[in-house]
Amino acid sequence: MTSTQHSTDIASIVASMTLEEKLAQLVGFWQDEGGDVVAPLQGEVAHTGALDQAVALGLGHLTRVYGTSPVDADARAQWLWEQQRKLVTETRHGIPAIVHEECLTGLSAWKAATYPAPLSWGASFNPDLVAAMGAQIGESMRSLGIHQGLAPVLDVVRDARWGRVEECISEDPFLVGTIGTAYVQGVQSEGVHATLKHFVGYSASQAGRNFAPVHAGPRELADVLLIPFEMAVLDGKVRSVMHSYAEIDGVPVAADETLLTDLLRGTWGFDGVVVADYFGVAFLQILHHVAGDLGEAAGLALRAGVDVELPTGNAYLAPLAEAVRAGTVDEALVDRAVLRILAQKEELGLLGATFEDAPPAGVDLDSPEHRRVARTLAEQSIVLVSNDGALPFAPDEAVRTKIAVVGPNADRPNALFGCYSFANHVLAQHPGTPMGFEAPSVREAIAAEWDADVTYALGCDVASADTSGFEEAERVTRDADIALVVVGDSAGLFGRATSGEGCDTDSLELPGVQRELVERLLATGTPVVLVAVTGRPYAIAWAMEQCAAVVQAFFPGEEGASAIAGVLSGRVNPSGKLPVSLPRSAGAQPYSYLHPTLGGDGEVSNLSTTPASAFGTGLSYTTFAHTNLEVDAQIPCDGAIVANVTVTNTGSRAGADVVQLYGHDLVGSVTRPVAQLIGFARVELAAGESRRVELRVPTTRLAFTNRAGVRVVESGTVDLWVGASDSRDAEARIELTGPDYLVTVASERMTTVTVN
Repeated sequence: MTSTQHSTDIASIVASMTLEEKLAQLVGFWQDEGGDVVAPLQGEVAHTGALDQAVALGLGHLTRVYGTSPVDADARAQWLWEQQRKLVTETRHGIPAIVHEECLTGLSAWKAATYPAPLSWGASFNPDLVAAMGAQIGESMRSLGIHQGLAPVLDVVRDARWGRVEECISEDPFLVGTIGTAYVQGVQSEGVHATLKHFVGYSASQAGRNFAPVHAGPRELADVLLIPFEMAVLDGKVRSVMHSYAEIDGVPVAADETLLTDLLRGTWGFDGVVVADYFGVAFLQILHHVAGDLGEAAGLALRAGVDVELPTGNAYLAPLAEAVRAGTVDEALVDRAVLRILAQKEELGLLGATFEDAPPAGVDLDSPEHRRVARTLAEQSIVLVSNDGALPFAPDEAVRTKIAVVGPNADRPNALFGCYSFANHVLAQHPGTPMGFEAPSVREAIAAEWDADVTYALGCDVASADTSGFEEAERVTRDADIALVVVGDSAGLFGRATSGEGCDTDSLELPGVQRELVERLLATGTPVVLVAVTGRPYAIAWAMEQCAAVVQAFFPGEEGASAIAGVLSGRVNPSGKLPVSLPRSAGAQPYSYLHPTLGGDGEVSNLSTTPASAFGTGLSYTTFAHTNLEVDAQIPCDGAIVANVTVTNTGSRAGADVVQLYGHDLVGSVTRPVAQLIGFARVELAAGESRRVELRVPTTRLAFTNRAGVRVVESGTVDLWVGASDSRDAEARIELTGPDYLVTVASERMTTVTVN
């Protein structure tokens, strides 16, 4: 059957529907609503009701069937199949529902594999590995009858104080777009639809506060915040987009037709489905106050381009029906949205599905292959920030080595997981319920890594002011040959933790009394290695100066403790690079390495913005050299920069380097960043080995919005270098020639890499 015939069939279905049947296709039903709080203002906005009554006329989505309570997957799958059969046999049109679930760090379901958080994806600089992870997540979802995943998050980090930094990939939009697109392609390769979050501007909230207004101008919006979404839509072919809760310059995104329709669909050609962030349509009335009632809110969102209201039908059922009948909302807008969701259901194979087959049983959600990918990603994402030679640590073979393991995150498996992990999102509200899979703590992993005497002391909690454990921590540290001090965050929701949704901060010091603990341990004279297991970058310049080494892990997942222990021992050669700058203070926020000259240090201010460690930096147990950067001296504005560079492992052991290519436009019609990542390649090298790396960079990677509000590549001189954002190991200068190039959706966006 051709696509035209499909469209005709769908149109005939819509034409045969009553208004209420149409609206039923535009909402979800949350079977677990009224239970655990896993969405903002859930208690105020959510309503409970009987499922049988809710689905009498059909249903668009079943919301989070597996992901809001610790339910047995087999039993839940059987329940799900029964509900889908009822929709097929007991509603007039017999259309099953789309089942959606959270999947940011793995499928949000009890006993499912939990991978590293997105900041770790960024630190790995390995899109292929992230795509493999995405495929595993998609396979798990598909096997359980889940059709749509609410990930990835493509918000660009702008302020480290924001609680949801842990859900983001990087402060660099190109890195976010490349890694995020790989995740989309991985998930969708398994026939499951990915959903981009949060379109757009959410991470640029005022003072890093969740739900705060966004004051980004049109240039920041176009050249930074929209770039990853553009890449994932045009190159990743994503099938779903979720609107942001944000209001940008006073206009809530959920009611912004210029973004959700004109740009997303008109300019970019997106033909998938736009879903509401949970309760986002109702928020137009109760938070943004741009609608007087739910019917008006529904009309605003529907007109803007929000097709499906999630998690439930607060506004898109009775309030919208009343508005349509009153003539304040055109029913053609309802038809438009229904056509889109039915097209999505057809694409997912739901139109005509009967669910007469047996439900799945015995699905392994945490297989050895899941764990292999989780382990590899964790190992590649850990960043060695500083090292005075203490690492890798090798016990003295002549005497029994004593290792002190100290700190609030040393013996706490949940410390390895982000806010949207099932462990911290759901199980935290079910004390006593087992995690359901193996997740050794860092303490346990260290004990397994070395044949040594390992002693442990908590020292302090993550966030309290209690110092009663300091004395014991000092004692075990004083008696040890080395102290491995594991500090950082706890992840959770809405103020229940130090990192996560609704867990913003006004300080970038380590939470609680953790810095005081570390300083007390340093005073013992025993070498201290600081291991930060966090969801955001903290201001730890003091630790880099005083500790023997500093290791950064961004919520590294179920295999994260073993990866950390492997880095400490040298079994794993660290290769992660910072996807976000390590700040020197909270006072420098908001901060990005993508700042113009005026955003850096200078004589005009007595305060420094220079980070403690720059974007793209990270040490190894070997050394690398970047030499012989070659590129044509003149390149047309509508062409591509083909840069070739030699990378050599100049050390004595094998390792992986991330070759990073940066550009700086010396003179622009508007101010340009002092450094901008335009290409990267992760390269494995044996000791003494060299490789020639070619990066083919479309000039559009240097495009920006000019004074006329048009994205162009301008002619002029550009400096290129290979290194980190703040280190020029190999340099070249090129001239972009010819007339300025107008960037369109047909323009190339993705850098390609060849390693010889």
